[in-house]
Amino acid sequence: HRSGFDCAGRCFSGTKRSKHGISQHKPPFLLFQVAPYIPLLLRHLLSYIISKEQPYDILCFHQSSSMGLKTYFRKPGKDAQSPTEKGEDISPTPTTPACYTPRSRESAGLEGIPMQRLNDAKCDVMVNHVWSEQAKLLWNIGNDDEGVVIKKSRGQYVCCPPDLRRPDGFLEAVQALNVKSAMTVNTRVINILLQESHFSFMPIGDDLRLQILPDMSCLSRCAKHQFAAFIADRRLLVVWDDQPENLIARAEKIERGLMAMIWSSDTADETNEKSNKDSRVSIQELDMPQSEECLAEKPRRVVLLHSITTGLTLCLILVVLGAGYRKIVKEIAYDNSYTRLALIAVAPVTTWLAFFFFQALISNILQIFGPISQVQENTKYYSGLPPKRLSINGPLPHVTIQCPVYKEGLQTVIAPTVYSIKAAISTYEMQGGTANIFINDDGMQLLSAEEARARQDFYEEHSIGWVARPRHDPKGEHNPVPFLRRGKFKKASNMNYALWVSNRIEDKISAGGHRPDYWTQEDEVASYVRALEEVIEEDEGRTWADGNIRMGDYVLLIDSDTRVPTDCLLDAVSEMTHSPQVAIIQYSSGVMNVTESFFENGITFFTNLIYTQIKYGIASGDVAPFVGHNAILRWSAVQDIAYDCPDDSREKYWSESTVSEDFDIALRLQSSGYLVRFASYTGDGFKEGVSLTVYDELARWEKYAYGCSELIFHPFRYWPTRGPFTKLFRTFVMSGMPLPSKLTILSYIGTYYAIGSAWLFTLINYFIVGWFNEP
Repeated sequence: HRSGFDCAGRCFSGTKRSKHGISQHKPPFLLFQVAPYIPLLLRHLLSYIISKEQPYDILCFHQSSSMGLKTYFRKPGKDAQSPTEKGEDISPTPTTPACYTPRSRESAGLEGIPMQRLNDAKCDVMVNHVWSEQAKLLWNIGNDDEGVVIKKSRGQYVCCPPDLRRPDGFLEAVQALNVKSAMTVNTRVINILLQESHFSFMPIGDDLRLQILPDMSCLSRCAKHQFAAFIADRRLLVVWDDQPENLIARAEKIERGLMAMIWSSDTADETNEKSNKDSRVSIQELDMPQSEECLAEKPRRVVLLHSITTGLTLCLILVVLGAGYRKIVKEIAYDNSYTRLALIAVAPVTTWLAFFFFQALISNILQIFGPISQVQENTKYYSGLPPKRLSINGPLPHVTIQCPVYKEGLQTVIAPTVYSIKAAISTYEMQGGTANIFINDDGMQLLSAEEARARQDFYEEHSIGWVARPRHDPKGEHNPVPFLRRGKFKKASNMNYALWVSNRIEDKISAGGHRPDYWTQEDEVASYVRALEEVIEEDEGRTWADGNIRMGDYVLLIDSDTRVPTDCLLDAVSEMTHSPQVAIIQYSSGVMNVTESFFENGITFFTNLIYTQIKYGIASGDVAPFVGHNAILRWSAVQDIAYDCPDDSREKYWSESTVSEDFDIALRLQSSGYLVRFASYTGDGFKEGVSLTVYDELARWEKYAYGCSELIFHPFRYWPTRGPFTKLFRTFVMSGMPLPSKLTILSYIGTYYAIGSAWLFTLINYFIVGWFNEP
């Protein structure tokens, strides 16, 4: 039932193949390699200088490099000479679906020409360079539809050689695929393999396989994020990438994978022959049919070390309090003054604020002298070892990568995250799975028209589905209909709105009734597009959306500044499939450093220390936390704990009345019988950014402290009518969560109050000691 919008990708770095087939390191980029393109660059610069005196038509700009100086003074509209060896400019009409949002027209003034000319020159040089490398590696034998295509801008392409422009050729296929760059690879090895293959995919080693398409016209409907495809009728390989400079490396990696697969088959045959002569028994695990009984894992054991740690912490607190009270009793016996007994009243608060410190002390001692083998095991709430992977020969679950964003920089923050996601999706698609990216853009309708257009073009180029809700306008000052973005930090309401739009589309598709047997993928795509258009029309322009925003079986939730491991999705869906009682798997995260500042290094050390303690605590038997990102969620479980919001009568999943929406949803899931698990087998593959300045860190602590206070206490004005404690806190206290885990969570919340009250208690203690101490 999935729609036909695919998205994935990754960038490979490889070595260069010599003429003898031996892998060598690439030589440095020498001057003689770019020397043939220097006249081309000078030509572009000269054209720009002349255009300052006389406007020059950009469309007449791409002509043969053999043209003379007089051609630069040709008036716009004159026929251009036919291109020769240089890449030819192609400006076809875009065939990709337009974005369902208002778009501003591009500026036609001279201010935009310098960057346009520079980009044109860069693309012309790059397409010729890649084409020359293609010829040098003997990947081009001169057949039709063999060459290189690079995208300059929306609907603007440059190709080499120029004859790729022919109808139904390689250029039109790349245009329909809508990628940044693409090239063909035609070798005798590929020709032989495709001649003998009768399957829809080609294995390339490490449980990866590459798609085989019947002809070039199928590129527009292929698994885009595999970043390559074999074309059966032409017997060649098509490779594409987000960066043109990575095309050669990606093609070489695929070629090495093919050869490694062939040689490994020969090695396996030799090994089998030797094993037949050996008297020892060889045991090989076979892929059996994956029924639910076979996939369900055995119940994991419960570790009690955390309970012991909590018990020792309570004992230590009692010892410390007893030592203090012993001194108070001695002083009362000395002067018969019972005023000191007032200190007993603050004992519960003191215990709450000090509990986390004493627990960390006991935990550190146990890490030094106690057992730590549980960190490398799989227990009820912890996964230290990767799961047994699902067979790639069967259908794999669909994964949606959900990423809420705001006003972060497109090229500096969002784009690197998208490239990291696409690398993971590329691996998963080559393993046989499918995935899509779903961005909840809360800043698009707040940005300028140019910035919003840049985001839309970026999302379209990378096959990203996205939803952008209206700006916060409770009084209707900017829109005819008032709109309220609920919540203090708005992340939860942003995700709820995007999921609400997605669910409405699903409802419209389901309303179409039962699908007939002849229902094809094209029919599914057409049905989805109609439903999306109807939803956009119903909202009368308030909702902006485009791309595939349908939800998969599992949801990988990330932040806008996240990096994910290249091979993580198959492990994630395998563990979720084996453990149907698990609703969330929270992954351990490393730190993504962007500077070498002293403060960032300090926060990096602090963050790594925190995750180390969390990993040890959960491996010892504590309940796993959910921190709101770098986690995979079971979509059916999230739907089970949905609630009807009384403010707008919509079904929602994330709490908009609290800052700690992650703690709220984890508590509701656990109250419904689901488990939250922590996984560390990915190492530091998941990465997150940290605060770069002390002000960012203080703002982060302020948010966490606000969320913790919001979880426990009502505002003071509601205490007379609602009481001091919130319903969520009362639910937490009465839930079936183990008592040691409840005490640990309460102690963590107490750390923020301990930090915030330190100066206040110090000041009060100063005056009390001065007032009550007798000389």
